Amino acid sequence: MTSTAPVGTTGSIPGVPDAVHAQRRVLRVLVASQILSGAGLAAGVTVGALLAQDMLGTTSLAGLPSALLTGGSALAAVLVGRVSQARGRRPGLAGGYLGGAVGSAGVITAAVLDSPVLLFLSLFVYGAGTATNLQARYAGADLAQPAHRARAVSTVLVATTLGGVAGPNLAAPTGDFAKTLGMPELAGPFLLSGAAYALAALVLAVWLRPDPLPLARTLAAAEQDATVTATATTATTTARADATSGSSPVRGLRGGVVLGALVMILTQLVMVAIMTMTPVHMHDHGHGTAASGLVIAIHIGAMYLPSPVTGWLVDRYGRIKIAAASGLTLLVAGVVAATAPGDSVALLALALALLGLGWNLGLVSGTAIITDTVPLATRARTQGMVDVSIAIAGATGGLSSGLVVAAASYPVLALSGGIVALAILPAIAATASNR
Repeated sequence: MTSTAPVGTTGSIPGVPDAVHAQRRVLRVLVASQILSGAGLAAGVTVGALLAQDMLGTTSLAGLPSALLTGGSALAAVLVGRVSQARGRRPGLAGGYLGGAVGSAGVITAAVLDSPVLLFLSLFVYGAGTATNLQARYAGADLAQPAHRARAVSTVLVATTLGGVAGPNLAAPTGDFAKTLGMPELAGPFLLSGAAYALAALVLAVWLRPDPLPLARTLAAAEQDATVTATATTATTTARADATSGSSPVRGLRGGVVLGALVMILTQLVMVAIMTMTPVHMHDHGHGTAASGLVIAIHIGAMYLPSPVTGWLVDRYGRIKIAAASGLTLLVAGVVAATAPGDSVALLALALALLGLGWNLGLVSGTAIITDTVPLATRARTQGMVDVSIAIAGATGGLSSGLVVAAASYPVLALSGGIVALAILPAIAATASNR
C-alpha cells in the first residue's frame, strides 16, 4: 500500500497553525455541523418512500426516491470532491449542505402541489446533503496521524448520531406542525431537514478555519523539504528494487483504492436496499410513522453511534479484519429482517440495528483504507470519485428494492441483501492478494 507521510505536529513554520491544535478545532466544528446535518439526513430516509407511495398510489416505485436521492448524492460527491481539491474542505462541504437545503425546499413545494415530477427532481438535489454528510468524514482525517485516522473518521461519524436519531423521532411532531401550516403531513420532516442543512452550511462556512486539507498539504510539504535528501535516497533505492522485482507503486495505489471502494460499495448497496423498504413494509402491516420512525432512528443510531469503538478496532486490529466483519454482520441483519414477523417492531428494530452496524464497520474500515492509500495531492478528488461509486450503489439498492418487494416480498429482499453482503469476503481476498 502506498502511504502518505504523517502531517507535521510542531507548528514551527511561521504563520502556519500547529497541526495538533488545528485538528482539535477542525473536529469540534465538524462535530457541530454533523449533528445538524444528521437531522437533515434522517428526514428523507424516514418519509421519502412514503411520500412517493402516497403520491403515486403504488409500492413498486417506492424505492425511486431513495434511488434519486443517492443518484443526486453521486453528482454532489464529484462536485464536493473537486471543489475541496481546488479550494479546500470549507467551501466544498458548505456548498454541499446548501444544496441539501435547496432540495428540502423543493420537496416541500412538491408535497404542497402534489407534483411527483418536482418531488423526484427535488430529491435528486436533496441528495447533496447526504453526499456532504459522508464527505465530512474525510475532512476529519486530513490532519490526523496515520495510527489515529480511523478514530478521527469515527469522531465525525458519531456526531451524526444525535441529529440522526432525533430526526426520525421528530417525524410525527413535524408532520403535525406541517398540517398547522396547511401542508401535507409528510412534508413536515423536510422542514426540519432544510433548516438543519442550512445551519450546517453556516457553521462550516464561518468556523472551519483553518481549512484542514490545505493545511495538511502545507505541513506535508514542509516535512518533505526538511528531509529531501533522505527522501531522494529512499526513492532511488525503492526505484531500483521495483525495477528488480517488477513491482509497481501504482499497483499498490490502485489495489488500495479498489479494496476500500468495494467494501463501502457493497455495504452501501445492501444497507440502502433493506433500509428503504422497511418503513413501507411496516406501513403495510399497520404500523404508523411513529413506529417506523423509531425503527429508523435505531438504525441510524447503529450506523453512527458505534463509530468510536469501530475506529479503535480498525486502528488496533487492522482494516481488513473489520471490513470482513462488516460483511458477516450484514448477513445476520438480512436473516433477522427476513424472518421477523411483520407485526414485530422489536425484531425489525434489531435487524435494522445490525444493518446499521454492518454499514458502520464497512464505512470506517473502507475510509481508512482509502485515506491511507491516496496521497494528499489527489486525495479529495479521489475520495469524491469513490463516494460517487458508493452513491451509485445506494441508488441501485434503493431503486431495485421496491421492484424486488413488488415482485417477491420484503423477506426475499432482506435475505438477498444479506447474501450479497458476503461478496465482501472474496472481494477482500482478491484485492488484498494484489496489494
